[in-house]
Amino acid sequence: MAGAMDYLLKRWAAFTRFLADGRVCLSNNAAERALRGIAVGRRNWTFAGSDAGGRRAAALYTLIETAKLNAVDPRAWLADVLARLPAHPARRIDELLPWNWTPPQHSQSAA
Repeated sequence: MAGAMDYLLKRWAAFTRFLADGRVCLSNNAAERALRGIAVGRRNWTFAGSDAGGRRAAALYTLIETAKLNAVDPRAWLADVLARLPAHPARRIDELLPWNWTPPQHSQSAA
């Protein structure tokens, strides 16, 4: 018990952060729910091909979960970003991140 109390007291500022900012959740349930799909399929992820393939898969999962957390449809976002990426300037790549992304406006032509 003393070890647990010592651990908590050394991290008191981080532990009480949720009291000062109502956006901070006391639990990590949202993060665990987001990772559940990956944990369920972890046996399949051993076949990523290589360490580099595993890192690429992790980056892609991170982007998809970030889109979900920003209330963006991951499929629509990914399809649009992959279509726009070849012609998009590298210095403006941050515009394509899920929290900055705006869906393309499709104009409807008169029949």
